[in-house]
Amino acid sequence: MSFLRNISASDLPDDELVQRYQESGDLNLLADLYQRYMDLVYGVCLKYLKDEENAKDAVLTIYEELVTKLRKYQVLNFKAWLYQLAKNHCLMVLRSNKKFSRADVDVSLMQNEDEVHLNGVMEKEEHFKHMYFCLAQLVPEQRKVVELFYIEGKCYNEITDSTGIEWNKVRSFIQNGRRNLKICMDKQMSNA
Repeated sequence: MSFLRNISASDLPDDELVQRYQESGDLNLLADLYQRYMDLVYGVCLKYLKDEENAKDAVLTIYEELVTKLRKYQVLNFKAWLYQLAKNHCLMVLRSNKKFSRADVDVSLMQNEDEVHLNGVMEKEEHFKHMYFCLAQLVPEQRKVVELFYIEGKCYNEITDSTGIEWNKVRSFIQNGRRNLKICMDKQMSNA
């Protein structure tokens, strides 16, 4: 969608841009975020609307919808949420244009935004539950180092200074802890 591109885009991750936009309402933040996925939105719109001009119009309309909707919902995965929003928008356009009958609408394609939001929250909550269970399974010293590194964002040297554990042992705890967490999480997710 080169007809809408800006030269600069923020280097912030999606979740950070979403949070900042929700707090400030700064449309420049929303524009930076939306620019990353305009091609995706255009592709979805083109797939459903089967017309380039209508797809371009839909891309602009969806952006306008984002101005209010993104501040209204807690969005954990912006890309997935935006994809669903674009798909639902296109289906509503098709329905309102009467280009196909109600019998042709596959109801499974349409989801309520609240359901999408709730599903994301539930999945995230389940993931965190498994992660904290698996963290508790680690050896106490290893758990402390893993928490300091991954949750608190401390570097090896900071962990060494605050715990008194040797640098090489810190590295080993982090590597082995990550491996043990992955094994435990995989096992937990397959049993869920």
